Amino acid sequence: MWPPQPMERIVLRLDGQVALVTGCGSLGPGWGNGKAISVLLARQGARVFGCDRDLDAARATQAIIDDEQGTADTMAADVTDPVQVRALVDACMARYGRIDILVNNVGRSEPGGPVEMDIDTWDEQMDVNVKSAYLTCKHVLPIMQAQGGGAVVNISSVAGLRYVGKPQVAYAAAKAALMQLTRTTAVLYADRGIRMNCVVPGLVFTPLVKRLADKYARGDFDGFVAHRHQQVPMGRMGDAWDVAHAALFLASKESQYITAQALVVDGGLIAATR
Repeated sequence: MWPPQPMERIVLRLDGQVALVTGCGSLGPGWGNGKAISVLLARQGARVFGCDRDLDAARATQAIIDDEQGTADTMAADVTDPVQVRALVDACMARYGRIDILVNNVGRSEPGGPVEMDIDTWDEQMDVNVKSAYLTCKHVLPIMQAQGGGAVVNISSVAGLRYVGKPQVAYAAAKAALMQLTRTTAVLYADRGIRMNCVVPGLVFTPLVKRLADKYARGDFDGFVAHRHQQVPMGRMGDAWDVAHAALFLASKESQYITAQALVVDGGLIAATR
């Protein structure tokens, strides 16, 4: 038949795939990035295995997926600890027998420049923001290679691309390192059917913002929120679902020819001079 008729397609589906998500809980009521990512992947058909240092937070995410008739399991794990990461991966494999998607979502920011910041805080920032992804990749990449492929999505930050108004030198350095870890490893594994990309969120309105206001604005939550909105050319912060939809795209077959990339989700922030 000519002309060819358009075909309806159901896109961004993850049916039959297993997604391992770190930091799947949320710091209080509302939607954090890991919580939204886990729920969205489950809605698209993935079986989610999530972890969080706070088991109650992880279970709250699992309860949402269960209520929506999705499939999820969760456990407590500190992904800066090599022993716990090994146990996490083993538990996921014992439950589902495969890992098709890895989302490295954990991250935390502490204030300070190199003079003010103590060495322990610097080391902790490197551990949580970079070492965690190294450890999960160390154990998951061989599994994906044996399966014939997989997708890794690392959640970085625009702080790794430019100064965004907060004195967070270790966090910024760590998130930049995470992006380069992603690029380099993506090239190494490109011919093995494994794709690796970063989502790079800008200023996102999640429950974490309250904690950031305490750290960077002396607890002035309303003023901190207003300032963050004003920093963004679109006039507002994003939310966890903006990050989750970007992660879903990079995990799905619709991005099958995309690897070693950083997808910036920031409302135009890093393109602006203000």
